[in-house]
Amino acid sequence: MNRRLIISLLCAGALAFACMPRSRSDTPMSLGTASASQSATKAPAPRKAAAKNEPRLDSRLNVTVANHDVRLALAVKNVGGKYAEITFPSGQSYDFVVVDTAGNEVWRWSKRRMFTSGVQNKQLGAGEGMQISEEWSTAEPGRYTAIATLRSSNFPVEQRVDFVMQ
Repeated sequence: MNRRLIISLLCAGALAFACMPRSRSDTPMSLGTASASQSATKAPAPRKAAAKNEPRLDSRLNVTVANHDVRLALAVKNVGGKYAEITFPSGQSYDFVVVDTAGNEVWRWSKRRMFTSGVQNKQLGAGEGMQISEEWSTAEPGRYTAIATLRSSNFPVEQRVDFVMQ
């Protein structure tokens, strides 16, 4: 085949690919910002609508103290308008840590545990939630801070609660 014909076909294909219509999710950020700056009167309304429909996680850490046991519960809810696909870079999707008033780590749920190295995904639909709870049973009297972490790479969450063990 003629080299000129091959080069012409490759150039035509590249030009057609570059000019073809794309969905919003396929458009690079630089193109999205360029189109928004060209039509300044239309840009604010779609941004508000898009932000309202984006997935957004709300979280709450509850600490319950009874006898010498401390129950830690992390509740995570998707309060956004679209489903959220939460990505975890390993088998460890969460962790609970308890520190004393000086900031010294007293207890960690994940200590001496092994986790897979595979990526995991969890999907939460709009309005859906998940709850994770663990128990610390060797607590001594004192003032502590509980720290709960959702170890997600795209929706990281950390909550802290101070509590007293008597």
